[in-house]
This record gives sequence, structure tokens and C-alpha cells, in this order.
Amino acid sequence: MNDVILDNAAWASLTGPHARFAERHGQAARYPVAVAPFLAVAPDPDERVWDDIAALAGPGATVPIPGGITPPPDWDTVDRIPGVQMVDAGVAAEHDPEAVRLTAADVPQMLALVERTKPGPFRPRTIELGTYLGIRRGGALIAMAGERMHPPGWTEISAVCTDPAFRGHGLATRLVLAVAAGIRERGETPFLHASASNTNAIRLYESLGFRLRQRTTFTAVRVPAAVGSIVD
Repeated sequence: MNDVILDNAAWASLTGPHARFAERHGQAARYPVAVAPFLAVAPDPDERVWDDIAALAGPGATVPIPGGITPPPDWDTVDRIPGVQMVDAGVAAEHDPEAVRLTAADVPQMLALVERTKPGPFRPRTIELGTYLGIRRGGALIAMAGERMHPPGWTEISAVCTDPAFRGHGLATRLVLAVAAGIRERGETPFLHASASNTNAIRLYESLGFRLRQRTTFTAVRVPAAVGSIVD
């Protein structure tokens, strides 16, 4: 499968399968803040894209921006995190009999698990982006993984996390393979992102059959306070 679409995965998602979530202004689009923090820009944007981002996000907002574009000098760079993008290169995807599909009723436990484990952004409505699977012990959610960005033909695996008290039992592996199985059944290909510093996770994903597609940088910038914004 042609993977070039993954160079701008958020834009491909917001203008494709996730278009129902898109908040858009000109060359910029984003998910609602309660769903996901991601902001995307159209391919080959011109200099007006920064006005579009500012109008969409609002003055003083901190927003992630895709790689390959450089903010104006009056925009502060808040964070830069080296990362990797990995794609399915023969993952042995399989369903797991203990994995249960999580619903909106599980969101409080999901948010609590995310708070304990810090797998990356997960918000009150993130579950709306796709299928999330979990494993419980004694009724408590102790591990989960699910689907996030959805460029045509691809689905991102995200929010892979296990309660510290239950690590070392292969729960994350089982859930990644189960989520990948659901993606494959739709005729799509799994991919994922990780922090470049999270070498343990990267080794796990490589052992499961993911390969490094590209290195990237997750960058967040602050919109200057003296710009206009969209008024609802």
C-alpha cells in the first residue's frame, strides 16, 4: 500500500474518514479539543496558513503543528519531542478472548488509567475516534489500546497502556495485536507513533512486526496573544 498519505496523517484523517470531527478554517483543520489535540494543515500551505491556525486555535493557545513547516518568529515554540512513525510490516494480528470493547461508560476508568500511565494524549471524547479494547482484573480496567487517526486505508493504534502493577504480563502486546486484528479485518493497515526516547515501546513494536517508516518531531507552538480568533 502507498504510505505517502502518512506524511500528513492528521490532515488525511480530518478530510477523510474523520471529516465529521473536523473544525476547519482555510488551510487549517483540527479535532475538537475534547476529542484530540491534533491540528493539521493542507499540503503545500502558503504563508496565510498561520492566520488560519491562529483563527482556528485562538490567541494564546498552544497547538501542535506538523513537521516541515516553520512558524513565524513571533510564535513561541513550546515543545519539541523527537518521535517515530511505524507501520505494519507483518504483524501477527489476532483477537484476544479477554479483551472487551470499551464504551463511553468506561471513559472515567480510561482517563484514570491514562493519568497513571501517561501514554500520550487521551481526552474525554477520544473514544469516539474508533475501537478501544481493554482488559480488566476484578472489575478494574488495567490495560487498554485503541484507534486514533484514520487516514484512508490506514488506522493508527494509540493509547497503549498498562497499569504499573500489572506490567510484565504481555497485556500491551495482546491488546495491540487485538486492535490490529480489527483494523486488518476492515481491509486497512495499522500504524502508530511513539516518542523516540521510549526505546522499550519501540523494541516491543518491532518485535511484533512493525517497522520504522520515518523519524519525526512533535512540535507545539503558542499562538501570539495579539491575533484574532473564530467567534462561535
